[in-house]
Amino acid sequence: MKVMAFNARPDERAFFDHFSQSLDMDLTLQKDTLTLDNVALTRGYDGISCTCDLPAPILEKLAENGVRYVALRTIGYDNVDLKAAERLGIRVSHAGYSPYAVSNYTVMLMLMCIRKAGYIMFRSHTADYSLGASGAARGMEMQNLTVGVIGTGKIGQIFIRICQGFGMHVLAYDPYPVQDASFPYVSLEELLAKSDIISLHCPLTDATRAIINAKALARMKPGAILINTARGPLLDEAAVAEALHSGKLGGLGVDVLAKEPPAADNPLLHTPNTLITPHMAWATARSRQNIINLTAENILRWQQGTPVNVVNGVKD
Repeated sequence: MKVMAFNARPDERAFFDHFSQSLDMDLTLQKDTLTLDNVALTRGYDGISCTCDLPAPILEKLAENGVRYVALRTIGYDNVDLKAAERLGIRVSHAGYSPYAVSNYTVMLMLMCIRKAGYIMFRSHTADYSLGASGAARGMEMQNLTVGVIGTGKIGQIFIRICQGFGMHVLAYDPYPVQDASFPYVSLEELLAKSDIISLHCPLTDATRAIINAKALARMKPGAILINTARGPLLDEAAVAEALHSGKLGGLGVDVLAKEPPAADNPLLHTPNTLITPHMAWATARSRQNIINLTAENILRWQQGTPVNVVNGVKD
């Protein structure tokens, strides 16, 4: 079987070499992103692996070239036109990573926001050890704060357990609640109204796109903190920026944006008490190992005729 891996980073190459030998696979690594300009490279390959966007035009070229399988090295798959892939007979699988990586990172962002770490570090760089005008550097303590968690999959549940360990109260919202949960589920409206901190851990779907919009922001407590380590388009970025400038939101910590890297005119780039990191919440050594291992398993199981972690409805 011939597979071409795009977006292959230097830190992945040793893992790729190992699993290509163990699976007796003809594997070609490409450091570049798959585009219409280089899709011709896939001619004669059975499958590809990538982390990039796969719109219909690229999928159509892949199908023309004989590609029948896409192994994403990401947990998200909203970057793929799944309807086009299904129409073209291309099966798509995704790969998870350590849920602890993202949940831990989310806690870090939450702590940095409630303690105004960005503001404090800026002041320290100018040797200003004061509390700032009107005590602007004063933050909040975690215990007894209420954190609202939107989305209770693996990452959301681990984040909740960590928050409970800090003595925080938890409210959760998810259309598909877990059974025998150690935390209460409430309506989205109640969660927005009662939470001091809101953290997003839901997938990007038609129902969740811009789930935090002007209407949702209006329901929140004054000064609430918003954290997003899930998907950028969950936020209406213009509405969130306006809420930060007005003081309706007390802080924002995000590892994802609607467009990455952000354009110079992204409204969140110049908002107060805002922390933006470059989509790195997943990036631990364990996560990288998990992604490569699961990608290899996905490819092997597809080759054996027992595919797993498939996200579209293609039949052999």
